[in-house]
Amino acid sequence: MTKPSEGTDKILVAKENYPLIHRDISWLSFNYRVLQEAKDPAVPLLERLKFLAIYSNNLDEFFRVRVANHRNLIRVGKKTREKFDFDPKAVLKQVTKIVDKQQVEFSEIFENQIVPELAKHWIIMKRRLHLGQKQRAFVEQYFDDHMWPYVQPVLLVKGKIRPFLNNASLYLMVHLNDKEKNKPYSALVKVPSDHLPRFVRLPSLNGRRELIMLDDIVRHSLTRMFPGFDILDTYSIKLTRDAELYIDDEFSGNLINKIKTSLNKRKVGPPSRFIYDREMPSKLLDFLIESFDLRKEVLLTEGRYHNNFDFFKFPDFGLKHLKNKPLPPLSYSGLDEAKDFFGAIKEEDHLVAHPYHSYESVVQFFKRAAKDPLVTHIKITQYRVARKSRIMKALIDAVRAGKQVFVFIEVKARFDEEANLEWGERLEREGVQVQYSMPGLKVHAKMAMIRRNEPHGVQFYSYLSTGNFHEDTAKIYGDFGLFTVDERLTSEVARLFTFLETNKRPQQSFEHLMVGQFNQRQQLEKLIDREIKQAQKGNPSGLTLKMNGIQDERMIKKLYQASRAGVPIKMIVRGICSIVPGIEGHSENIEVTSIVDRYLEHARVFIFHNKGNKLVYLSSADWMTRNLSWRVEAIFPIYNEGLRQQILDIIDLQLRDNVKTRILDSEMNNHYKQDENDIAIQSQIETYYYLKRREEQGREEQVE
Repeated sequence: MTKPSEGTDKILVAKENYPLIHRDISWLSFNYRVLQEAKDPAVPLLERLKFLAIYSNNLDEFFRVRVANHRNLIRVGKKTREKFDFDPKAVLKQVTKIVDKQQVEFSEIFENQIVPELAKHWIIMKRRLHLGQKQRAFVEQYFDDHMWPYVQPVLLVKGKIRPFLNNASLYLMVHLNDKEKNKPYSALVKVPSDHLPRFVRLPSLNGRRELIMLDDIVRHSLTRMFPGFDILDTYSIKLTRDAELYIDDEFSGNLINKIKTSLNKRKVGPPSRFIYDREMPSKLLDFLIESFDLRKEVLLTEGRYHNNFDFFKFPDFGLKHLKNKPLPPLSYSGLDEAKDFFGAIKEEDHLVAHPYHSYESVVQFFKRAAKDPLVTHIKITQYRVARKSRIMKALIDAVRAGKQVFVFIEVKARFDEEANLEWGERLEREGVQVQYSMPGLKVHAKMAMIRRNEPHGVQFYSYLSTGNFHEDTAKIYGDFGLFTVDERLTSEVARLFTFLETNKRPQQSFEHLMVGQFNQRQQLEKLIDREIKQAQKGNPSGLTLKMNGIQDERMIKKLYQASRAGVPIKMIVRGICSIVPGIEGHSENIEVTSIVDRYLEHARVFIFHNKGNKLVYLSSADWMTRNLSWRVEAIFPIYNEGLRQQILDIIDLQLRDNVKTRILDSEMNNHYKQDENDIAIQSQIETYYYLKRREEQGREEQVE
């Protein structure tokens, strides 16, 4: 058992002397779990490249948002900073230290592990100096045909010429010498990966699959861009800009117009990170710092190549054995094969588990409602919208058919603001009633409702989910969705939609749903307190909590209180985990694990022992302060006993996972879980076959 004072500088002790890990330090530990997948030889080779891409994309967003936020806190002054329980300078120092270490490991994984493994399969990454004659001719022709308009070569003159660096664009810093004047110069050249594929296939012999990166084609072509100069060396650079939307006042004026204005400013925001090749000489780096007016705290080193999220588009050459074995989405027969879709929901609740189940049943919920003459109203919340959305198309079809359609679109969903605005404007043009973001809040609840005039009266159908209505992410995000006509739930869903439409707080309270801004935090604390009381009486108790992140200090204190009372707590936390398990006097009874695998664990599941009659809730809400205090969320109970057991079975598989589970502790070493079980349990694979067996069993019962 660890004592708080023994930890490392990663553990921060709060004012009331309980241990916490700062959310951003913990997030870097999560991103390292992604990097672990890239270096795991058991992961198929091309999937390892994908995890390099995920790691890089995650880190880019982290610097654009979180690191930029810390730098802003530093600028506001000491008095303002004293309101916080942490020193942003100390956090940034730790962030830089961790990221630098991870970047060295990233380069080692790619260059010394993955590249040699690719070569064993005749996939060869070639540098420009290793090109054959035909390949050099190909590269030069490719540059002439495709790249000339985009490379934008420019000589840099200190104090006179300072080109604008686009966010996340790749550039080469060129060190060259004027042959005639024997005078050194520096130049900037763009690598046009925003217009062209990053990986270009070269003409090859004997079945070899040879590639060259776009960066190296630019390097090869520099003498043509700078005639009369000797090219001494080149170094890659990239600048990442602050992505925060700075809206001074959300409560007055036109919020949508303010968001649009802020989106334009995001493209020219201040630097949050300036990446440069770690081989770059200090004199050239000093020149760049002065030329682009960079602060030293934004400087970070990487390897020869940046924007490694481009590995998402690495060609697979049809080599299926180097990728994950496909797990074709299962048809959810309870709805997909039902003769009467709405009748099947009316008969009993239905639970879908994506991406194991096909998303078709969710899409059909809206498509059938659009065509059904008995349906009069459709309502839905949208947090992240697919660019090509069949659900949005169904809503347009519904309003054209004379139905009343209401869509609440959260425009402040980070990095999806533009897509959401575009869909909102399109829906409005079609006659859909669209409501946008609430001032000071984000609407994060994932729910939909259909009103149907049936022979025996009005019937409401609801769909409640842990994930977005997004057909693309549904293929890779692990989520649950519930179809129900249970009046206990549908009446409260209707009440919540009325609040979103009118912005008037309902007179009636929520008894079954836990709703952010109403009863969510209080009800969660009440349920934990019940387990504490049972433990204090010496009765069985327990909490099993699965979420993306936990950072809220009030909830962490409550869990520490439960642990001290003897409540056994098992947590599965994918990302940020500020709670510190196994600390003497605080969290001896708390175990925390994390699963990173082929699918993104996204479902939030809260299970309370409840004297043996377990209560199971699903949710859109993590236990972050933003979710519990500043968002409209929905936590919904599972009342159907069979569906409740199904969720318990899946969570049990995750708790027994001994292949992809990491142990979270105060040291954040991310050690893989090891147990005495001789059988390997990879929960995502086991979940797929568990659900497949259920589907097959269900079909057999229908035949009988």
